[in-house]
Amino acid sequence: MTNKTNKTLAQIIKESGNAVFFGGAGVSTESNIPDFRSEGGLYSARAVYGHSPEYLLSRSCFLSEPELFFRYHNENLIYLDAKPNAAHIALAKFERAGLLSAVITQNIDGLHQAAGSQNVLELHGSNSRHYCVKCGEKYPLEYTLDPSNREGFVPKCGKCGGVVRPDVVLYEEPLDDGVVQASIEAIAGAGCMIVGGTSLVVHPAAGLVRLFKGDYLILINKGDTPYDKHADLVIRDSIGRVLSDAAAELGL
Repeated sequence: MTNKTNKTLAQIIKESGNAVFFGGAGVSTESNIPDFRSEGGLYSARAVYGHSPEYLLSRSCFLSEPELFFRYHNENLIYLDAKPNAAHIALAKFERAGLLSAVITQNIDGLHQAAGSQNVLELHGSNSRHYCVKCGEKYPLEYTLDPSNREGFVPKCGKCGGVVRPDVVLYEEPLDDGVVQASIEAIAGAGCMIVGGTSLVVHPAAGLVRLFKGDYLILINKGDTPYDKHADLVIRDSIGRVLSDAAAELGL
């Protein structure tokens, strides 16, 4: 990122006084978590599992082929060794400095919280939380990975024997109304919206950007997005480098 762009971004964040961040898979890929929607992810899903990721992570697959669902989920969406990257860390710094009011994320890995962010709105839920579909008993991720708690790949509730599923939004399922409403309110009250690591094509989550009416819309993504022409600043660079540079520019 050029020094001029660096200073411009930092100045916008400082002047707005209340920014929100909306992030997608590109934030997590810099922590070595692959994007399952990438070309390689699509190829792997069909070659290894015989289906598209959209089916493998759907409610239909979960209900009709739970063994296949959990096999794909466990082998492709769980990265226990992943650590927060420079983007996660910078966003937590912005929040502590009172410059960022919320992180709205499409990711399910919990890395924003691990970096220290407090107000994280998880549109698609979190892999760190699991619950029994029969009795509602809650479990951590570690429980579901223990072979003694599973039948094949399918984790079972120690209380009632029901299936224990990840607390994530599957294809064919609606987003959580409470999280969506909180995201709408955060966006409505923001003077600056930073969108990073997302091509803004996954709906309904991506449609939230249309609700922003503040002063500055900033897009940080390596590829084009449908909203580029509406942005005040478009940056084609590593989101970790961009945000950490802006944090340094602000003395954080």
